[in-house]
Amino acid sequence: MDSRQLRQAFLEFFASRGHQIVESSSLVPDNDPTLLFTNAGMVQFKDAFALRENRGYSRAVSCQRCIRAGGKHNDLDNVGYTTRHHTFFEMLGNFSFGDYFKEEAIAFAWEFLIDEVKLPSERLWVTIHTDDDEAFDIWTKKIGFDPARITRLDDNFWTMGDTGPCGPNSEIFYDHGPEIPGGPPGTPDEDMDRYVEIWNLVFTQYDRAKDGTLTPLPRPCVDTGMGMERVAAILQGVYDNYDIDLFVTLRDRVAELIGVQDIRQPSVKVIADHVRSAAFLISDGVLPSNAGRGYVMRRIIRRALRHGHKLQAKGPFFHKLVDTLVELMGDNYPLLVSTKDQIEKILLKEEKQFEVTLDQGMRLLGEAIAELEGTEIPGEIVFKLYDTYGFPTDLTEDIARERDLALDIQGFEHEMQLQKERARAASKFASNELAELDVDYETTFVGYDSLDGESTVLALFRADKPAESLAEGNEGILVVDSTPFYAESGGQVGDTGQFFGNGVSIKVLDTVKNDKAFIHKVAVIDGSISVGDSLSAEVDARLRNATRRNHSATHLLHAALREVLGDHVNQRGSLVEPDRLRFDFSHFEEVTRDELQIIERKVNEQIRNNSDVQTDIMDLEQAKEHGAMALFGEKYSEKVRVLTMGEGYSIELCGGTHANHTGDIGVFQIIDEHGIASGVRRIEATTGEHVIDRIQNIDSTLKESMALLRADRSVDILGKLTQLIEQNKRLEKEVSALNMKLASGAGNDSSNEAIDLGGAKLIVNQMEGADAKTLPEVLDRLKNKIGSGVVVLASVNGDKVSLIAGVTKDLTDSVHAGKLVNHVAEQVGGKGGGRPDMARAGGNNVADLPAALESVRPYVEANLS
Repeated sequence: MDSRQLRQAFLEFFASRGHQIVESSSLVPDNDPTLLFTNAGMVQFKDAFALRENRGYSRAVSCQRCIRAGGKHNDLDNVGYTTRHHTFFEMLGNFSFGDYFKEEAIAFAWEFLIDEVKLPSERLWVTIHTDDDEAFDIWTKKIGFDPARITRLDDNFWTMGDTGPCGPNSEIFYDHGPEIPGGPPGTPDEDMDRYVEIWNLVFTQYDRAKDGTLTPLPRPCVDTGMGMERVAAILQGVYDNYDIDLFVTLRDRVAELIGVQDIRQPSVKVIADHVRSAAFLISDGVLPSNAGRGYVMRRIIRRALRHGHKLQAKGPFFHKLVDTLVELMGDNYPLLVSTKDQIEKILLKEEKQFEVTLDQGMRLLGEAIAELEGTEIPGEIVFKLYDTYGFPTDLTEDIARERDLALDIQGFEHEMQLQKERARAASKFASNELAELDVDYETTFVGYDSLDGESTVLALFRADKPAESLAEGNEGILVVDSTPFYAESGGQVGDTGQFFGNGVSIKVLDTVKNDKAFIHKVAVIDGSISVGDSLSAEVDARLRNATRRNHSATHLLHAALREVLGDHVNQRGSLVEPDRLRFDFSHFEEVTRDELQIIERKVNEQIRNNSDVQTDIMDLEQAKEHGAMALFGEKYSEKVRVLTMGEGYSIELCGGTHANHTGDIGVFQIIDEHGIASGVRRIEATTGEHVIDRIQNIDSTLKESMALLRADRSVDILGKLTQLIEQNKRLEKEVSALNMKLASGAGNDSSNEAIDLGGAKLIVNQMEGADAKTLPEVLDRLKNKIGSGVVVLASVNGDKVSLIAGVTKDLTDSVHAGKLVNHVAEQVGGKGGGRPDMARAGGNNVADLPAALESVRPYVEANLS
C-alpha cells in the first residue's frame, strides 16, 4: 500500500463509520497563539474538544500536515540521523467530541490495523496509563490482546495545559523484528528502532483544576494521531521512513541534482525532509525572516543548504526539488500546486542569499577569531552569525574545530532563549489586558443591519477587575448582551460611538472581541452605570461608513492585484480604518509604477460600475465551491459570510462591514507601495473624500512649485527641475574637486609633520576643507609616503565629525585601526570600527575633537611598546 492509498484508506474507513472528513488546517494555527506551528491533528479541534464550538458533527477524521521544528515539540536536530524523525509529517487522526469513547476508539484502531491494512497482530505492542484498568480490560477482554504485551506507564497521561481537559492515553507500537536493535516500551533501550509508536489514542475524560484535582467530564472526548509515514514504512516492508515511496523519489532527485551516489547518507535525508517543510510552510503563507515562524523556517532552509554544501553541491539546487514534491503530493494538497511558482522563487532567493551569507559569515568569523584572547568563540558572536547572517551553527563549529577552538554554547543558548522569548511575545495576544479578563458571556452583533440598538449591561470591569458599577469620570470595560458596535477583526478596526439613557452618557473608545463577548472600552462622561442597566447604543456613523468603504476597497484591490500580478498574490495582512487602508500581500519584487496605475484603474472601474455588494450566508464547503477566497489570519465557523462584488470580480469570506454598492466607495487612490519582509509587499491607499483632499493638496503644491520655478504650465515643471538637478550635480563635482585639491595639499603638508615613534611614523591631522568623501584618498597617499606607521585624519562639516584611521600592514598586529578609530570616536560622541588596516567612524561633538586627536599619540605608543 503506497502513501496515497494509506491516506485514502484511513479517511474512507472512518467516513464509513459516521466520521466527517475534515481538510487539513493550515500549518499556522489560527486558534492558539502559543503554538508556532500546527504539530498535531487535534489543534484545529481544540475548541470542539472543550465543547466551546459546535461544528455540526461529533465525529471527525483528518489527514493533518504537521511541523515539529520549534518550541516544545522540536525534532529538527534528529532529522537525517534517525529512521523516524521529520520536521514535516502527516498525522492521520479520528476524533470524537462527546460522542464515542474508549471502547469504540480502541475497537476502531484494532479493526483498521488488523482488518483494513492487515498488520500481523503478534507484531503489535500496547501501552496504557498505570491506573487505567478500563483500557486494560478493553484491550484484553474485548479485543483479546495478549496482556503480556501491554505495558503500564506513568507517562501515558495527556494534558492540554496546566489546567483544563486531560486524560490517559494508550499507544500502539509495531515490532520491526529481532534483527533491528531495541526493546519494547518501558525498557532501557526503548528509544531504538525495533519498536516504533504508530498510533496514540488519547482519552480526554477529566478537567484538571489549579490544585491538580481531576473532575470527570460530563462528555469525554477522543483524540487520536497516527504517524502516516511510520505506518507506510511497515506496509511497504521497510523500517526506515526515508525508504517509503514519498522519500525515495525525493532522495533520488537530490542525488541527481548534487551528483552523489549514496542516497542513504544523512545529508540526503535532511534535504529531502526539509524541502517538504519549506514548501508547505510557504504554501501556507510563512516567509523566511529573522523572527518567529519565519526564523524557524529560514533555519530549516539553511540547514538543508548547509548539508548540500557538505555534499559539495555546485550552484542552487534546493528549489529544483519542488517539481518532484508537487508530483508526489500535489494530488492531496492542491495548495502546493497553486503556489508552486511562488515556492520556487522564494527558495531560489534564499539559496542566492545563502551564498552571500557564507562569504559574510566567514569574514565576520575570521575577524572574531583574529581578536580572540582565549580558545573559545563567544556565544554572542556565534549567535550573531546565526541570527543576523543565517550562518549555521554546525558550520561555525566545524570551522572552530579546524582551528582547535571551541564554541561558547552556553552563551549562544542564552542569546537563543532571548530570541525565542521575543518570538513567543510576538505570537501572543496583542492586548495583554484582554488575556487577563475572565469574560464568560456571549454578545449578539446586530451591526450589519443597524448602527443603533438597545443593550443590557452584562458585566463591567475597571483596571481588569470585575466591577458592579462605573461612575462619572471612570474608564473601564463594558460587556452587553447585544451591540451594533463592530469588534476589531479581520483587519477592520473596532467601532466607536456612545451608549446613553437614563441620564447616562458613555463614550465608546474602541471595541474588541474576547471569544464570544464584545468588549467595549468606555469612558463614563455623565452619570453612572451598573450591571443590569439598559442602555441605548449608537455607532459613530461617519467613521463606520468611511471604514465600510475602505474595507470594500481592500476586496477590490485584492482582486485587481491577482488579475494584474498573478494568482500567487495572497493577502498577508490588512488594516482598515476610516481614513485609510493598508493591504499586505505576497509578491517577490517591487510593483512597477505602470502596474500600480493599472491596478488603481481596475479598482476605480469596479467602483464606477456601482454593482451591488452581495452578502450570502452558506456552509464553509459550499463557499469554497462557490470560489470564495479566505482572508489571511481569519478563523471561520461552519456557516460563513460570502461577500461578492462586481458580478463575481471579487468573492471572499469576510465577517466585516461593507458598502452597499461599490459606487459608495467614490474613488480609490494608491498612496504608497513598498516591501515589508522577504516576499511581502504593502500597499497603502485611501478612498472617497480623503482622495479629494489629497488631489487638492497636490494641486496646491503643484501651483506653488510652478510659481517658484516660473513655469507657465505643469508640463514645464519636469524640464525646469531637470535643469536645476543637472546644474546642482555639476556644482557638487566642482566643489568636490576643489575639496580634493585642498585636502591633497594639506596631506602633503601633513607628511612633512609626521612624528617618529622609533621607526614607525604617526600622522594625526584635522583636514581643513576636506569632507568624508576625500578622507580615504588622502589616507592612502599618506600611508604610501610614510612606509610604516599610523595615520589618523579628521574633518568637520557643520556639527558632524568624520574620522578615518589607517595602519600599515607591518603594524596591524600591534595597532588595530578599528579599535584606534573607536577610541577617538567615543570621545566625540560617536563610535566606529572596521578592518585592522583601515577603519572609519563619526561623531557629533566638534568641541572635543582637538583633545580626542591629542589622545592618539599615547594610545599608539602604548600599543607599539
